[in-house]
Formats: sequence, C-alpha cells, structure tokens
Amino acid sequence: MESLCKFHGIGPATSAKMNGLGIFTGLDIRAQTLEFMNANFGKSGTYYYWISRGVDDRPVCANRIRKSIGAENTFSADLTTFDAMTAEFRPLIDKIWGHCESTGSWGRTVTLKVKFFDFEIITRSRSVPTVVSSRDHLESLAIALLQAEILFPKSVRLLGVSLSSLQALGHDDVERQLDLPI
Repeated sequence: MESLCKFHGIGPATSAKMNGLGIFTGLDIRAQTLEFMNANFGKSGTYYYWISRGVDDRPVCANRIRKSIGAENTFSADLTTFDAMTAEFRPLIDKIWGHCESTGSWGRTVTLKVKFFDFEIITRSRSVPTVVSSRDHLESLAIALLQAEILFPKSVRLLGVSLSSLQALGHDDVERQLDLPI
C-alpha cells in the first residue's frame, strides 16, 4: 500500500487524519466527494480532491539549464533527392537559430538525425572548436553531415538537426567563424 505522504502537501499528520476517515490510498481520496474533502480538510480538501485525479495547477518551474536545442520533421511522403532533403533543412535550421538568437545561447556540436523509409535511424555529430556563430555555418555543418550519409539511394522519412554544447553568451561575445571556400 502506497503512503499518502507521497502526495505533495500530505504529511504524517494529514495522513493520520485521512487514515482515521478510512482513506489509505490515492484511490480512496478519489472516491470521496469534493464536499466531503472540503468539510474535513478545509481549503486543502479541494487540492487533495483534484490531485487524486491527476489535476495539478501549480506552476512548473524549470530549474535546469538547457543543454541542446533541436528540431525535426516527419514527412508525409518520403524524400528521395538530396535537394529535397536540404530544402527541408531550412525551416529546422531557422527554428534552432531563432532560439539561439532569442536566448543568447550558442553551441559547438551539430547533430543530424535521419530516419529512413525502413525505419532505420542514424545520428551523426560534428563538434567545432568555437561556437557555431551564424545560421549559415549551422546549415553548412548540418548539410555536410547529411551529404556524408546520403551516398546510397535510400528514401528519408524524417530529418532532424540539433545544436548542443550550448553556452550562454551575448551576441557580441560570439567569436565569428570565418567561412573559407575550400
């Protein structure tokens, strides 16, 4: 039997009171009416009533730092040409780059995700020494990863790209990577 104390806000005293009323589990709380819960537990009764039904209106506070940002798309029709695949990359790159610019987070590792028509999934990554400093640089790294994998004729059902090893830097602090035509 699970302890009622596992519910947020129910400690030993409230648990003992509930046990005295014949309530020993979350299912027992759920079997009670809202009126019963309010009559016996005051304003907390409403909270207990709803929490036993999986409804919790407390705000969610994210307390972790984002480590990556990514986007992917599953296609209704498989992509069969490299040009079609690169065209589908653009909205994904735009989404990621928009996040980078709005949050001031820049990354060093680009990861490609490809799901083929037969549901085989591959991921490939490339890390660079300095942060990816432009949308074009992100796109060129992602396309280079794709180009290395699409050497054989296999249609693609899903494409995804992500940027990780994120660092919070101001836009002016980002070291600009020079693009050299090679």
